[in-house]
Amino acid sequence: MIDWHSLPPLTALRAFSALSDAGSVVEAGAQLNVSHAAISQQLKALETHMGIALVDRSARAMVLTPEGQHLAEALRVGFGAIFREVEALTGANADRPLQISTTQLFATTWLMPRMRDFQDKHPGVDVMINPSTHLCNPEAGGIDVGLRFGMGQWAGLETEMLVPTNMVVTAAPDLVGERDFDSPADLLCYPWLQELGTSEARDWLHRHGVIDGRCKSVTHVPGNLMLDGARSGQGIILTASSAVQPDVDAGRLRILFRDAGDTGYFIVTRPGVHRAALKVFLTWLRKQVAR
Repeated sequence: MIDWHSLPPLTALRAFSALSDAGSVVEAGAQLNVSHAAISQQLKALETHMGIALVDRSARAMVLTPEGQHLAEALRVGFGAIFREVEALTGANADRPLQISTTQLFATTWLMPRMRDFQDKHPGVDVMINPSTHLCNPEAGGIDVGLRFGMGQWAGLETEMLVPTNMVVTAAPDLVGERDFDSPADLLCYPWLQELGTSEARDWLHRHGVIDGRCKSVTHVPGNLMLDGARSGQGIILTASSAVQPDVDAGRLRILFRDAGDTGYFIVTRPGVHRAALKVFLTWLRKQVAR
């Protein structure tokens, strides 16, 4: 619980935060529409309240003390979060493009083939798709929604299953023929393809007890090129079964191993109120799956 009585006045904290960002009392005063003398008074009041120096007055230019730097960073984070939340709640960022974070492979094989339908039905909603192997948490003013593979367990975020799917190891018959694979270790004599920025091949082999030895080769490629490489026999890949099922049905790929479990691609959002564009997109996603 916050002891509100021990906190310095908000006006003093706001003045100091503006000062640390602007670099001068004159510019800080201009940003807050007050005189530079008012900024100086707020700074002195804040230092008196806290009992520490926040600015090194012996320097010719404004220099924050170490304590001032720590406080400035905390205020930057705190005021920034408040600003983004107010924007989200008041609709001030309503015209900002809807930002979607997902992997290149899921964007290529599932999302993009359906986006024409979304654009036709919702022409007023601009969309920005950010394909990346890095997990970017949804936050106010930033990523609106993530489409992630896993078991739906990401602390502090709300999740909803979108596409249930297992992970499979798959390759083209041109590469592995009709051979039966009894052990994951049998795959070491083949080349692998894996998405840039990941260690999927090694991690999967280690999880299945293959500690010694290494693959014949591992080629790192963007996620949207993995399927093309697998189809042409350039290597074995580890991916979601939903991404390769059409190729398996057509005989272009074989499933060599399957990891069954409660996995799939999840809708990942932050708790709280969703802006209108996100609500529209989530409703559309659910209808796509219902089809």
